[in-house]
Amino acid sequence: MGANAQTSVPTFTAGEVLTAANMNISARTGIPVFADATARDAAFGGTGEKTLAEGQFAYLESTNATQYYDGAAWQALTGARIGQVVSTTKTDTFTAATNTYTDITGLSVSITPTSATSKIFILASISGSQDAGVDVATLRLMRGSTAIAIGDTAGSRIVGTTPLTGGADASQQGSTTTNFLDSPATTSATTYKIQGRSNNAASTFFINRSDADSDNTIHNRCVSTITVMEVSA
Repeated sequence: MGANAQTSVPTFTAGEVLTAANMNISARTGIPVFADATARDAAFGGTGEKTLAEGQFAYLESTNATQYYDGAAWQALTGARIGQVVSTTKTDTFTAATNTYTDITGLSVSITPTSATSKIFILASISGSQDAGVDVATLRLMRGSTAIAIGDTAGSRIVGTTPLTGGADASQQGSTTTNFLDSPATTSATTYKIQGRSNNAASTFFINRSDADSDNTIHNRCVSTITVMEVSA
């Protein structure tokens, strides 16, 4: 048990002399703190203990959770919170000529959820372009080997998460952003990554650079990022 853990919630009687130890039981924490649900349940209704009633709060060390009693049962005090945040920034360039989805080197991130009920919020911003004026490129978000946040299949159309929005000519590149709330249902290390493809095998797409990418001031080099955040209730 931690320093604030209690084993009872006492009730004092009229005329009883209260000691410092009596007062510290509640003054130190604001609400009762228990090692686990068993200790919590044993702390109410016994001789000299408070009767459990609607509106009672408690904190359990075993689950790091605050609860309230609704008159019939203990309920979790809910509310989403952001836990760990992990991010990867890609500053170099990447080029591929393929009509099959391929990993974009350096644009992945790994996170290990602390709970199987946690959700993972993914934010990605990708700079790049494709063969100017004639071709299109598509990006998709992956959880390991599983594609997530993709559109519905529709005939021979390319299915993905977002288009790679390049410029109208070879000197331009654009920035594409996407976000998705995933439910991986695991406490194992989980990798999220971005893949890309062109519309045909002869087409090229580029990350963090324009098509022409000549060494002069009309061309730019940019960055792409992928960030994941654990969201727990």
